[in-house]
Amino acid sequence: MPNPTTPQDTPALTPTDDPGPVELAALDAIVAAHEPETFLWIIFRRPDGSSAVRYAWTAGGTHLGDHIDQLALTAALDAADHITIGSAHAEHSNRGRIDITAHALRPILADVTAGVRATDDLRVSFHRMLTDAAREAGRPQTVDLPPWFGVGPALVARNSR
Repeated sequence: MPNPTTPQDTPALTPTDDPGPVELAALDAIVAAHEPETFLWIIFRRPDGSSAVRYAWTAGGTHLGDHIDQLALTAALDAADHITIGSAHAEHSNRGRIDITAHALRPILADVTAGVRATDDLRVSFHRMLTDAAREAGRPQTVDLPPWFGVGPALVARNSR
């Protein structure tokens, strides 16, 4: 009777240019290493100089993130507020060429509920940057800041297209 682990019984590994399976395996390991109720923004820096951005949520994060987004949009929070609140609760780390930003969602919920907003200086600077970029691109100048980007899968998916 043949041994099931003999080379002829195991699938041959073939070289591939598709980084997807490796990135998904790394993504699973990254998610497993973080606390529940966390939103992860992960950038895979590829050898050819390109990057792939993936988003993930740990246990309880999808529901909580969507709830936070509903509150933020109802309160008319914008991109400057998102940067202010998100930056305050972001932890950055690296695994080789993988950049990870982990956002603890409970503190973000607390700030959104408490009405934390961007400073006027940040809001003016952000608006100026967007206006300059629009002018350089030959587009109409931006008047309003974009709305809250999102920390839950529903809004993040909509804004990622």
